[in-house]
Amino acid sequence: MTASEPLTIAIAGLGTVGAGVMRLLTENAELIEHRAGRPIRVVAVSARDRSRNRGVDLGPITWFGDAVEMAREGEADVFVELIGGAEGIARNCVQAAIQRGRRVVTANKALLAHHGTVLARMAEEKGATLSYEAAVAGGIPVIKTIKQGLAGNRISSVYGILNGTCNYILTTMRQSRRSFADVLAEAQRLGYAEADPAFDIDGLDTAHKLPVLASLAFGAEVNLAGVHVEGIRAMSPLDIDYADELGYRIKLLGIARRTEHGLEQRVHPAMVPVGASIAHVDGVFNAVVTEGDFVGRTVMEGRGAGAGPTASAVVADLIDLAVGDSRPAFGIAASKLAPIPASPMDRHRGAYYVRLMVVDKPGVIADVAAALRDEEVSMEAMIQRGRDPGEAVPVVLTTHDTEEARMRRALARINRLDAVLEPPHMIRIEAL
Repeated sequence: MTASEPLTIAIAGLGTVGAGVMRLLTENAELIEHRAGRPIRVVAVSARDRSRNRGVDLGPITWFGDAVEMAREGEADVFVELIGGAEGIARNCVQAAIQRGRRVVTANKALLAHHGTVLARMAEEKGATLSYEAAVAGGIPVIKTIKQGLAGNRISSVYGILNGTCNYILTTMRQSRRSFADVLAEAQRLGYAEADPAFDIDGLDTAHKLPVLASLAFGAEVNLAGVHVEGIRAMSPLDIDYADELGYRIKLLGIARRTEHGLEQRVHPAMVPVGASIAHVDGVFNAVVTEGDFVGRTVMEGRGAGAGPTASAVVADLIDLAVGDSRPAFGIAASKLAPIPASPMDRHRGAYYVRLMVVDKPGVIADVAAALRDEEVSMEAMIQRGRDPGEAVPVVLTTHDTEEARMRRALARINRLDAVLEPPHMIRIEAL
């Protein structure tokens, strides 16, 4: 193929993102051709509903009723999978395209989280390629940054805000002092949260993205099973108020780092110092932070979802392929991805915020302190406002760094105290 011949693509899935890719390729065709060195043309598509108006002209494009058939039999240079889901049609058509030795572009985080290592090795064996800039953090070019821009660095950690729905909810709770349920309902009305929001608010969306970043950063096999996951359902305005008072913001973070015990991957709400740049990433925005030995800290921020940002990332992969950039999916040969063991969450070390609801009576604080002391957990600060003898009052404490297993044993003992009226609420504090 000469440089002047077009790069031809087939798109499976014409939903929000697929239609966005079609529009971007059409509206910015001249710019894209200039940067790619040749035209990029859609020659085939597949979607469930052929009659739906997607705002783009599908007249001259070959339509396939079966995406797997298009992957297996079509003649396009690149197969673009925008269906979604870890199994079923999405997995089958990507595997079929790779078996044919095709170049594959996907925005499918679930597929990569569950099968990324297998697909990368298959692509390597078949002389195919697997690109997925759009799968993590939408329009933020984090995959290329880690794979290319930071290729000469040993990365010690990668972390970030990887879900705009959760970030919108936590931001709005802080700004409006409203309850989680109220803000979630608003996010659903505005289209920021799905009718069934569990995938976002329970941390699963972030958990799918984190092992992909970890594989890139640490040369590891993709290990979704090794991710510790907690969501934001338990967040209350009270905790957000105390966080402000203590100098923190609460964010749902995905954090990956190498430790002496293995690869630590965790998703959970965290208290972030207000002086950290990531603390000020609000609303539906995402952010990813890397720590490299030579480059130091890099911070990337932008929109993590939506037709425009995601289409932008898909087309960036297409331009790379047009100019001949076909690097390994996870930055190194798939055969060299290491089976790094997961670091047990009980071995995590860090500081903690704990909120208790207790009966205000003599000796309660002494009993709490004794439970912490016996597990060698050192308190840094404690907040107890006013006195209301015999009634329920909140008590907040923060700790110095300790091992999670010790913290959990102490909290289990505190929960058994007669004066403690509900399970202690714990949030990890991140020294970012």
